[in-house]
Amino acid sequence: MNTEMETLLIADDEISIREGLRYIVDWDELGFSICGEASNGEDALRQILDLHPSLVMLDVKMPKMNGTEVIRLAREAGYQGKCIILSGYSDFKYAQEAIRSGVSSYLTKPIDEEELTETVSQIKEELLQEKERSCHFEAFQTKAKNAVLHELITGGLNTPLSEEDIDHFHLRSDVYQIVLCENFHTLSAAAPYTFAELLRVTNRDNNIFDHLVVDHKDIVLLKGSLGLNRLTDFLERFEENAPQAGSPLESMFLAYGRPVTALNDIYLSYQDASTLLDRRFFCAQEQHAIGYDTLPDFASLAAAAAPNAGHVLDETAYSALAERLTGYIQSYNRKMMVESLSELENTLLKAPSGIAEIKLFLTDLYLKIRENVSRNYASLEIPFAANSTVIEYIGNRKYLYEIIRFLSEQFEMIMNAMGNPSRDTILDDVLYYIDHNFRSNIKLETIAPLFGYNSAYLGKIFTKSAGESFNSYVDHKRIEYSKQLLIENKLKVYEIAEQAGYKNVDYFHKKFKKYVGESPAEFRKRQGFEPEAEKYPPPQKIPAKI
Repeated sequence: MNTEMETLLIADDEISIREGLRYIVDWDELGFSICGEASNGEDALRQILDLHPSLVMLDVKMPKMNGTEVIRLAREAGYQGKCIILSGYSDFKYAQEAIRSGVSSYLTKPIDEEELTETVSQIKEELLQEKERSCHFEAFQTKAKNAVLHELITGGLNTPLSEEDIDHFHLRSDVYQIVLCENFHTLSAAAPYTFAELLRVTNRDNNIFDHLVVDHKDIVLLKGSLGLNRLTDFLERFEENAPQAGSPLESMFLAYGRPVTALNDIYLSYQDASTLLDRRFFCAQEQHAIGYDTLPDFASLAAAAAPNAGHVLDETAYSALAERLTGYIQSYNRKMMVESLSELENTLLKAPSGIAEIKLFLTDLYLKIRENVSRNYASLEIPFAANSTVIEYIGNRKYLYEIIRFLSEQFEMIMNAMGNPSRDTILDDVLYYIDHNFRSNIKLETIAPLFGYNSAYLGKIFTKSAGESFNSYVDHKRIEYSKQLLIENKLKVYEIAEQAGYKNVDYFHKKFKKYVGESPAEFRKRQGFEPEAEKYPPPQKIPAKI
């Protein structure tokens, strides 16, 4: 008995015939389940198009529409199933018309049980063979397309695709972009939700993206403005609110490369995204996405790292920084200590150095400061962690911000052990920090540890003392700064958005209108300047592959 059941629709204007067809053979044994019955041609056509049965058995003469007309119209509408025409007439003209309409078999009434069983069994076998061929063909098509995508993504496509191949593989588009997805929780072995899974759920048109895995990397190729807009939607959600625990977004980390307009340039977007994954160490706390616009100019960094050009991580640099930070600690100058750590973080972000080298530099920096403090305050019992503990801790950190926070906490501990005179000026320190860092990706959760507080407590202090929330204060600083840039009339709106600290120009427009009451363009026009033509950056010109 076949376990894979096909569906059957019976159509005849005589109820006795329908009853007889239902019980004349064991349909379960033949591998069919009856999905519907019809008593006239119009109802039969409707059910065929609604139910898409594997097999239709229908009388050649029925009210409202005869059987051959039903099959002809069903075929024109795309129906691909099998059909058996039943008739009480043995005239060959009915058989000829049925064959022209794409009928599998023509049986005369009264129906012979053996003939019906043999016919249906043969049709069942044909259906199985067609499905097997279809599965093989689909598997071959998928394998061929994945091979093409692999070559496009890795830059190994030596022979250009023909126009027919581009259409056949659904690759024709005006813009493309690569997104790599991995588990946000770096220490978790649990499989995360993937970007491709969310796209399948939230988009009916799956032709906006392709999905494959290369070198254990989960890759999505976005196609067209609709596909790229889906990424923008996700990025806005990340920027506006932290994902809730347990949600699909909460388990994802995305790295996305530059948009490109040519198939042969897709590999450039992939290279961007791959490099960004390697630089995930530099992401901020709770940062779930990193984009091509954050990549440093590696050519300039390489030139800066040339012989005799100096190096930000050399012994002279770390000794000078260690002396400076030691002085801030001894004078209880949190403001300059925090500013120095922030400056260090930005410098390391652009350093032409590997992550292991950066961790070694930071370890040496801490040990040097510890040595300085121990030497100057030998009489104090400062609860320093053991050298081995510090080396292991910094070496095992997944993110730079974790190490910077560790250094901040250690320096705060040292100041407390030395006898910190007052902490009443904490708000002044925070405001000073915001005033000089609002153009970066500044968040309360990120800076609170630098001042020795958790984010919730510092947020309450800030709101009570400043009269508004931390985020509101940052937005006011950014909007005021953007107004100055608009009045200067030297930059496009999208450039001003980036300068003011907004990664997404649409999000900047929303915030500006919220606080100013009009759009940036309207504000600039009211200052007497001509409206600009471009809201978004112009398409990037990608150099031809050499």
